[in-house]
Amino acid sequence: MASQPVASQPAHRSGALLDHLARRMRLRAESVLAPLGLRPRHLVALTVLRGRDGITQQALSTTLEIDGTNIVGLLNELEAEDLIERRRSPEDRRRHVVALTEAGAKRLAEAECALAAVDNEVLGALDDSQREVLYTLLLQAARGSDVSCPLD
Repeated sequence: MASQPVASQPAHRSGALLDHLARRMRLRAESVLAPLGLRPRHLVALTVLRGRDGITQQALSTTLEIDGTNIVGLLNELEAEDLIERRRSPEDRRRHVVALTEAGAKRLAEAECALAAVDNEVLGALDDSQREVLYTLLLQAARGSDVSCPLD
C-alpha cells in the first residue's frame, strides 16, 4: 500500500495532546483541591455562582448539565461546608435560589490560587502571551462545539 502524498495527509490532530494535558491538569487540580475540601465539580459550581446574586437550583442544574438528583447532592455538600446557601425564591416559594456565601467566595479564591500553581506547572513551557492565546482558542472551540461553557 502506497503512502499518501504529503499534501493530502491530515493535519496534526490535537485530541490526544488535549487529553494528555487534561489528564495531567485534572490529576494535579484534584490534588491541590483536596486539602481545601473541594472537588472539580464543586469548583465549577462555585465559579458559576460567583458574581450572581443567586440562581435557581433548576437553572444551576441546567447550566452545569447535572440532573436534579445529582445537583441536590452537590449542593448538600457545599451547603454543609457553608460555601453556598439555599433559600426559597420570593417569586415562587416552590423554588430554591442558590447563592455563594462569603466563606464560599473565600474558598473559591484559595482554590484559584492553588490552581494557578497547577497551570504554571502543567503549562510551564508556555509564556504568558502563549497561555492567553491557548485560553482564547480553547474558549472559541468550546463555544463553537455546541457545548455550553459554564465558566465563560
